[in-house]
Amino acid sequence: MADVTSSRQGTQAEDKPQIDMNMVAIAMHRRSRRLGLYFWIPMIWLVIVAVACIFAPFWGLPPADEIDWVYIQSPPVEGHPLGTDNLGRDLLSRIVWGGRVSLTVGFAAPFIGVGLGLILGLIAGYYRGWADEVIGILIDAWLAIPGLVVLLLFSVVFGGSLFMVCVSLGLLFIPTAARITRAATLNYAGREFVLAAKAMGASDFRIMRKEIFPNIIWPLIAFILIDIPIAIVIEGALSFLGLSVKAPTPSWGGIIAEGREVLSTYPHIAMYPTLVMFVTVLSFNLVGDAIRRRLADVREGAI
Repeated sequence: MADVTSSRQGTQAEDKPQIDMNMVAIAMHRRSRRLGLYFWIPMIWLVIVAVACIFAPFWGLPPADEIDWVYIQSPPVEGHPLGTDNLGRDLLSRIVWGGRVSLTVGFAAPFIGVGLGLILGLIAGYYRGWADEVIGILIDAWLAIPGLVVLLLFSVVFGGSLFMVCVSLGLLFIPTAARITRAATLNYAGREFVLAAKAMGASDFRIMRKEIFPNIIWPLIAFILIDIPIAIVIEGALSFLGLSVKAPTPSWGGIIAEGREVLSTYPHIAMYPTLVMFVTVLSFNLVGDAIRRRLADVREGAI
C-alpha cells in the first residue's frame, strides 16, 4: 500500500512540472504572436503621414507652389515651420503634398502588378500545359527587358503623369507576382476540394475564384507589403532624376533633387524630405515584417 501511494505521489510530481511547462509554452507562443512596439510605433507614424497627406487641403497650409518673396531659402521661421525652398515655397506644404504623390504610387503600383500577375499566375498554374509554357515565355521575355528602359520609355512617350508612373512601375511587379501566384496555384490545383468542385460541375472561373484564390491570397499580401516601400523608393529616385511627375507638382524625390543644388549652404531643404521618406519607408518595412510573421503564425495554426 505504501508503495502504491509513493508511486502515485511520484507520478503526480512528474506530471506537475510537465503541465507547468506546457502552460509556459502556450503563454510564450501567445506572446510571440502579439504585435509589439516594432509594429505599433511605425504604424502610428504611417497613420500620421496618411492623415496629413489625405487631408492636406484642410490643414490651412499655403499652396505648395506659392512663393514667399520675403523668405527664400529660409530656415524654420514663423509661418514656415520647416523653412522654405529655393523659390521661397513652404517646405512643410510641399512635403505634405508631395507625400500624396509618393504614397499614391507606393500603393497603386504594387496593386496593379499583383492584379495582372494574379490573372497570369492563376491561368498558368491551373491549366498548365501550353498555357503555362506560353505565359512562362512571356514572363521570361519581360524580365529580360531592363526595368529602367521601361520607365524611360513610358516617361518619354506618355509624359510624367501620375497615372502613367503608377502603370509603368506596376508593370515591373507583374513577373514576380505571376510566379508567386503560379507556384501557389500549383500547390492547390490538385487538392481534393478542387477535384470535388470539378466533379460537381463547377466552372473553371468559379473554382479559381472560390476554391483557389482564398488559399493563395496570403503570399500575395506578403508580396504587396514588400513592394509598397520599394515603389516609394523607386518613385523617389525617378523624381530625383526628373522622370516622375513634372513640376510644379511636388514629390519627395523632386524636393530632394531641388535641395541638392544648395546642400552645402541650406541643407534643411533636402534634409527634411529625406528624413520623412526614410522614416516612412522604414515604417512600412517594420509593419510589413510584423504582419508577415503574424500571417505565418495564422497559417501554421491552420495547419
